[in-house]
Amino acid sequence: MSGFFDIPSDLQHSYLGLIGLHLREALIPVLVGLLVSLPIAQLCVRFRWLYPPVLGVTTVLYAVPSLAFFVFLIDYTGQSETTVMIPLAVYSLVVLVPAIVDGVRSVPPETLAAATAMGLGAVRRYFQVQLPIAVPAIIAGLRVATVSSISLVSIGMLIGNQGALGNLLNDANIYHRPELAVNAVLTMAALAILADAALVLVRRVLTPWMPRKGAAR
Repeated sequence: MSGFFDIPSDLQHSYLGLIGLHLREALIPVLVGLLVSLPIAQLCVRFRWLYPPVLGVTTVLYAVPSLAFFVFLIDYTGQSETTVMIPLAVYSLVVLVPAIVDGVRSVPPETLAAATAMGLGAVRRYFQVQLPIAVPAIIAGLRVATVSSISLVSIGMLIGNQGALGNLLNDANIYHRPELAVNAVLTMAALAILADAALVLVRRVLTPWMPRKGAAR
């Protein structure tokens, strides 16, 4: 298709540059969300009464439209990547916190008892026993959060944020070039598929004990 990779000069980036910026704006919030979710989830595991209100707060925040988030933040962070990434990090909590909590709670009591008998304290037990066993659940949450974040980054075009592939959708309308919209949609879909596949690979590396599809029973 003629002009498929001919990026308008107003975006100030090449096609590969847009991809790099899109991934940065999508993946950094997920990483931040994971780092925030880990201690929150541990508190929810240790103090069970805390889990319902935490889940309620994250759910309410997830229900806030991204555009409303942008309008609130733009006075403080301007038309920048930060304005886009903060809501995405917040949105990831509603997926990651339950995933980590469920994964840690799935650790058999006898496994925890054995770790305690070996002299592992609460912190070492959490990082050396509970989190490794919870990896499949955590990766499952990361897959959902990552694919969602890659999609939602495109909304940043509504505040004039430069760099993400979503700006191609806006330029497709401005310059009457539908191929730019096709480019943006296909590229974001490809990035989501590749990111999901990468996380599946990470899970397989971190959990060699898990059965593989097609493995002999």
